[in-house]
Amino acid sequence: MNHVLSVLVENHPGVLRRVSGLFGRRGYNIDSLVVSATENEAISRMTIVVFGDEDVIDQVIKQLAKLIDVISVDDVTGKETVSKQLLLLKIRADISNRIDIITLAEAFNARVEDIAADFVIIEATDDISRITNIIETFKPYGIMELVKTGTVAMTR
Repeated sequence: MNHVLSVLVENHPGVLRRVSGLFGRRGYNIDSLVVSATENEAISRMTIVVFGDEDVIDQVIKQLAKLIDVISVDDVTGKETVSKQLLLLKIRADISNRIDIITLAEAFNARVEDIAADFVIIEATDDISRITNIIETFKPYGIMELVKTGTVAMTR
């Protein structure tokens, strides 16, 4: 099962290397990792999505908590959270299907970011299941390129 960890760390060079190194040494795979500023410039938030059972996640949390630059670790999985991912999707489009693609994007509350003769780029921000649904919906049109961020999450 995927777990979302919210990790507060001191904002120092090398912290990301130490955190990601811990995962590599232990053989745990990071599904996504987002590092961002917080309201305090001395502290950064890492949102880490990692796959594992309860024992694996407990071990990951304990190991993270031992790192000197880590302030706190919180498994927000199952808690009431607001979580989002950002998706940019370049879809093959010509004059015959461009309107359909734009209409479909609007149905997903996605924005058209760019239009060219042979493609449309859309942007969507939503939870992971909805982002997955958007990708699957646009596959038949021909996805030329796709990029998405990792998950960011905040407890309510």
